[in-house]
Amino acid sequence: QVQLVESGGGLVQAGESLRLSCAVVGHTNNDYAVGWFRQAPGKEREFVAGIGWSADIQKYSDDMKGRCTISRDNAKNTVSLQMNSLKPEDTADYYCAVDPIHRPVTVGVESAWRYVYWGKGTQVTVSS
Repeated sequence: QVQLVESGGGLVQAGESLRLSCAVVGHTNNDYAVGWFRQAPGKEREFVAGIGWSADIQKYSDDMKGRCTISRDNAKNTVSLQMNSLKPEDTADYYCAVDPIHRPVTVGVESAWRYVYWGKGTQVTVSS
C-alpha cells in the first residue's frame, strides 16, 4: 500500500518562501513520476510542477515557472517543492501525486489523470 505524506505547508507573507515535501511510503523503488497540484477554494485543481522518474524531466506551470523548483531525493523517497516569492494567489491546498507506471514521454507530468496515488494535501496560505 503506497501512501503519500505531504508536509511543509503553513502561513507566510507575500514574498516569502516555503518548502513542501512529499514522503512516498510503501513503494519499493524510485521508478515513479511525481506531480504537485493545488486547489484553491472554489477553483479547479491545477498543475504546479512535476518530475519524471529519472528526474531528467521537470515541468512547471507558467504561473510557477521561475518561482519554484521540484527535486527528488531517491535515497529518502521524498520529493520536494521549493516555492519562492509567494503571492496571495498561491493560497491553496497542495497535493503530491505519484505515477508508478512508465509511460511514453508524450504523457506529460502535468497530466493529472496519470497519477495513481494522491496525498491528503498540505495547506498553504499567503497573506498580503
